Amino acid sequence: MDQLSQPLKPAASLVPQGTTAWILTDGKIGDEVHCFGIAETLGLEPVRKLIHRSIFSPLAPWGPIDPRHRTAKVNGLLAPPFPDIAIASGRRTVPYLRYVREKSEGKTFTIFLKDPRTGPETADFIWAPEHDKVRGENVLVTLTSPHRLTPERLAAARAVQDKRIAHLPTPRVGLVIGGMSRHHSLQEQDVARICAVALAAIENGQGVMVTPSRRTPKSAVKAIAANLQAADPEGAFSFVWTGEGENPYLAIMANADYILVTADSVNMIGEAATTTASLYVYEPSGGYKKINYYLRRLTDEGLIRRLEGNVMEPYARRSVDTTQEIADAIAKRYAAWKSGK
Repeated sequence: MDQLSQPLKPAASLVPQGTTAWILTDGKIGDEVHCFGIAETLGLEPVRKLIHRSIFSPLAPWGPIDPRHRTAKVNGLLAPPFPDIAIASGRRTVPYLRYVREKSEGKTFTIFLKDPRTGPETADFIWAPEHDKVRGENVLVTLTSPHRLTPERLAAARAVQDKRIAHLPTPRVGLVIGGMSRHHSLQEQDVARICAVALAAIENGQGVMVTPSRRTPKSAVKAIAANLQAADPEGAFSFVWTGEGENPYLAIMANADYILVTADSVNMIGEAATTTASLYVYEPSGGYKKINYYLRRLTDEGLIRRLEGNVMEPYARRSVDTTQEIADAIAKRYAAWKSGK
């Protein structure tokens, strides 16, 4: 379990002590990041309900749930008692959230994260990013997404230095590399560009910290590691995580003065925006209109800069804690919902 997967209790709960909660996802990492980030910030200790793919999945979000998961089934996935709060994300979970709302007879406060594609009446509260279409009185729209990279976690990571990067000189450059997605790919020229940025930083006496994601091709990781080892054989200026040991992602985010993130992941960019580092985004091969809109808005807000040359210049920018903003809005609406029952 990496540091970001470990439960984090906030200093104060935003909902009454003892409030119970379920999280409904189909296991996609991005959806789980959204849900657990919100749950933890609210002060909840949720029960994870994993919605596996079934013959009914293609019918979501409009279709029924898998009959095997109904409350009448002994030890079924949705067996009561129902929680006080249910948080869901992902198309497959929409029928399940709707089912919980119905079978609890309205006693469960329902939250959906992102556009359910079934309208704002799907849940009691909906959060959506700007580039999604859903709007309504119960819909909160923000530019960046919720996640688990909290100011508290960043402070803790700075206080306890990761030995793999503690020796690196400052200022430090964090390279957060994504990879293959529906709309982007990491081609040879993209890897070469990332290496050029890393090598320029080493030449300038800066420390370089590299972390790939689950989607990064192994060939890309090997190429980056080989290029940096050739330029820095003793590892005095660089560290590349190649999958051994715990991912230093949190330590890199906490200790970087500059961060370069690939544009294939909205979540990674949003997490990096929580820091105060000079944040740059590199756009790998491919593209997608929603991500293009997202990058344009972040640029307009002064939260990122597009990578142009191979050297990243320092600039001042504000950090963004969208997770707290969303959790505060949920807590307020939940309190009003309870008082009106």
